[in-house]
Amino acid sequence: MRYLTAILLALPVAGLTGCTPRIEVAASDTPITINMNVKIEHEIHVKVDKDVETLLKNRSDLF
Repeated sequence: MRYLTAILLALPVAGLTGCTPRIEVAASDTPITINMNVKIEHEIHVKVDKDVETLLKNRSDLF
């Protein structure tokens, strides 16, 4: 009798474990491409004091 109740209790549990959902993650066959069309422009503005500007003109050997 005990074996019969054990089997009757085990059957629904075994049936429920067969219905568990399965999730699968797979990699793509094609590679991932990232197209970056980037144009970089820059401008540098330098403001120089009049005294420094004349010094740079007179002493070109500084730089």
